[in-house]
Amino acid sequence: MTDDLSTPPPVDPEKVARQRFFAIGLFRLSGAFIVMFGFLILMQRFGWVQGTKAKAMGGIFVVVGLFQFIVVPRLLLALFRQRPPQ
Repeated sequence: MTDDLSTPPPVDPEKVARQRFFAIGLFRLSGAFIVMFGFLILMQRFGWVQGTKAKAMGGIFVVVGLFQFIVVPRLLLALFRQRPPQ
């Protein structure tokens, strides 16, 4: 029983590009949902959080969602542009 770890399987660049595109789109979509959820909390549409706590919690959700919508995809792009170590 021998394990041949010296040669990795060939990588399809189109498949990798599709996976990266899907990951970036998923982060943007989830960030948009977090922002919408934060605005619903800010408008006090839920009974479990009201008053000043709703405004603070909604603001936190909006900021986190915007970070995920704007900054995280750019960080992923910078990470994807780096060459893997050889």
